Amino acid sequence: MKILVLADVESKYYWDFFSMDKLNDIDLILSAGDLKAEFLSFLATYAKVPILYVHGNHDASYETKPPEGCICIEDKIYKYNGIRILGLGGSIRYKNGPHQYTQFEMKSRVAKLKPKIFFNRGFDILLTHAPAYHIYDGDDKVHEGFEAFVSLIDKYSPKFFVHGHIHMNYGMNNKRERNYKETRIINAYDHYIIEFE
Repeated sequence: MKILVLADVESKYYWDFFSMDKLNDIDLILSAGDLKAEFLSFLATYAKVPILYVHGNHDASYETKPPEGCICIEDKIYKYNGIRILGLGGSIRYKNGPHQYTQFEMKSRVAKLKPKIFFNRGFDILLTHAPAYHIYDGDDKVHEGFEAFVSLIDKYSPKFFVHGHIHMNYGMNNKRERNYKETRIINAYDHYIIEFE
């Protein structure tokens, strides 16, 4: 299964230079946040697959104008073709505004999800906006990752952890893919395709 992941900037490849054949072999689309609702709605017009999203810290406009034809999976486990996707959007709280959380607030969100995770026997993909704490997160407060994500990965060993928030142009140390224990970490900045076997 080919999964298109997106985050942080509207991919020119899929918007400015769009052609239908670019979506032909895509089986699922995941947005890790901070994308214009219009961009996701545009893709939903042409994609014949679900587009799942979580909120980024710059997605306040979704409250009044969410992406049309897309599915928000905040605090949910969404199943698609046997794949279980857990969604937890937002970033670390660094100022007042929506979709920002303290470490304690994110731990509380995760705690409330435990019955769903247990019922679904875990999850295969963790979709977030922010990275995990000290696992390729940023050195500054704004791009600090969540401790709760580390706990989720350690306990459930999902096949993929897909996040945004860390732009690839922030530094040479940023990589598209990395491994953490049994989980493949994917930075969804701009666009990328992962294969779920």
